[in-house]
Amino acid sequence: MASAQEIKSRISGIAETKKVTDAMYMISSVKMRKARKEVEKTKPYFDALKEQIENLFRYFPKTDNRYFNVPMPKKGEHMKHGILLVTSDKGLAGGYNHTAIKVAEEYMSRHPETVIFIIGEYGRQHFINKKLNFERSFDYSATFPTVWESRKICAELLEYFDNGNLDEINIIYTDYNAGRAGECKRTCLLPLERSKFFSSERTDDSEKEFYPDPDTVLNGIIPSYLTGFIYSSLVDSYCSEQEARMTAMNTAGKNAEEMLKKLRVQYNRVRQATITREMTEITSGAKALARKRKKGQSEDE
Repeated sequence: MASAQEIKSRISGIAETKKVTDAMYMISSVKMRKARKEVEKTKPYFDALKEQIENLFRYFPKTDNRYFNVPMPKKGEHMKHGILLVTSDKGLAGGYNHTAIKVAEEYMSRHPETVIFIIGEYGRQHFINKKLNFERSFDYSATFPTVWESRKICAELLEYFDNGNLDEINIIYTDYNAGRAGECKRTCLLPLERSKFFSSERTDDSEKEFYPDPDTVLNGIIPSYLTGFIYSSLVDSYCSEQEARMTAMNTAGKNAEEMLKKLRVQYNRVRQATITREMTEITSGAKALARKRKKGQSEDE
């Protein structure tokens, strides 16, 4: 059985750990609120871009734009797939990273030649440890996503798509769900689906002109729209990461509290047993001295 000093040392260590988990919970909470606040500032702009694409399709229902056309592979060839995988930079976030990586690996099992673009150090280290290929030059952090960074990511992906190196690009991210575990989703970034921009038919006969032509206007809008979608996905994933970390730290804190309760009870029992033993030893010693003194008195008489 552990001594009182050993139990006391364990209580001290667990109490210190609980302070860390509580602090991490508070930090994640602040980070999540800050990220949601930032995305709310840019949401109206990207919503307006989507509305403009919808308006354009009202007047030109059909389009041959490359961003909406699914390329058909040549005979004997297969479509070239790409995945933008969003993970975190650190662990301690429950199943957040494992779920996203599992979805990516399931997709790769169906398309072995998939080109992987990874955001977040956790995902990169996972693929390095498993000796799986991914785009090493694509080195972006998952911490505090910004529109500027999303624009750079979008530009790199568009370069692959425009050059014909990839026929389809998917994004795997975790959709934020306040107060609950986020839902991991796989969404096709390119080519875009016409149904995403469905709107009611024209209610008037007015005509609009697009200079120099609708296709050029789309080419100018689509990169900005994709930037907004990527940015929103990164923020959703980041908030889901913080939510998962808050849940993990809250659970760890509760477990630590339960352990502390049990250890305190155990410590009190050991301490009480020690006190009882010491009192018994003192009483026994006092009785022995009393008997010795009494015996000495009898011999003197």
